[in-house]
Amino acid sequence: MSRIAYVNGQYLPHANAAVHVEDRGFQFADAVYEVCEIRDGCLVDPTLHFERLERSLRELRIAVPTSRAAMLVVMRRVARANRVHDGSLYIQVSRGRARRDHVFPTPAVRPTVVMTAKSVARAKGEALAEQGIRVITVPDNRWERVDIKSVSLLPNCLAKQAAKEAGAKEAWFVDADGFVTEGSSTNAWIVTRDGRLVTRPAEFGILRGITRTVLLDVADRLGLIVEERAFTPAEAKAAAEAFITAATTLVMPVVSVDGDAVGDGRPGPTALALRQAFHASTERVPL
Repeated sequence: MSRIAYVNGQYLPHANAAVHVEDRGFQFADAVYEVCEIRDGCLVDPTLHFERLERSLRELRIAVPTSRAAMLVVMRRVARANRVHDGSLYIQVSRGRARRDHVFPTPAVRPTVVMTAKSVARAKGEALAEQGIRVITVPDNRWERVDIKSVSLLPNCLAKQAAKEAGAKEAWFVDADGFVTEGSSTNAWIVTRDGRLVTRPAEFGILRGITRTVLLDVADRLGLIVEERAFTPAEAKAAAEAFITAATTLVMPVVSVDGDAVGDGRPGPTALALRQAFHASTERVPL
């Protein structure tokens, strides 16, 4: 079956879907995006994704292209058209098409909206969680406004490539003060020896991950203590457990950092328990 993409009101074969050469998302990375999990034929936490998408658009002064209700209709249709039961849905909104100029177009142009969806084998993710992943650390060389989910991801791509070349699955950015900020596409967590969850505060230094947000509620429900503070790579290596979170990974145990084992070098019970309990706290909207 040919994949279907949505581009500015049209549902097109994936191979034929395109935006204009002078779209500002293409030329300036003047765009934001969201990735929403699809699980058991349902969109997971769409309301939280709408809230973050709208915040990102406001921060970049891009108009919200349509209502949440209309957006949800398109999301469901794209997922169904691609027959996705388990997988993810990608949304990108750019400032739109305009003659190439660094300043915003005047008058404002219509935002460009693109959506795609793809299936992902849940069994593959579960197998990876049972094994755990390795991470490396890299200097954080990104712009300061990483709280905006923009498509300006070149440093993230370079970090992810460095991880791959090192035989790891993820790279953690480390700031100038020596503290972990977040992963190239995930939020970073550790579990201290006395069982406390630690993750960096979601202010302007990291992206406020949707999975991270929901997991704070899950941790509270399980009676776990959470400390929102920075931690160093050395503290992560000395921790009982470590893990990452994202819509595409859920709660994924980390078993080594820069080649040094975390805990006993195997996925820990806290991360696995959080992963198992996660979806009980999510919003689900059937396709």
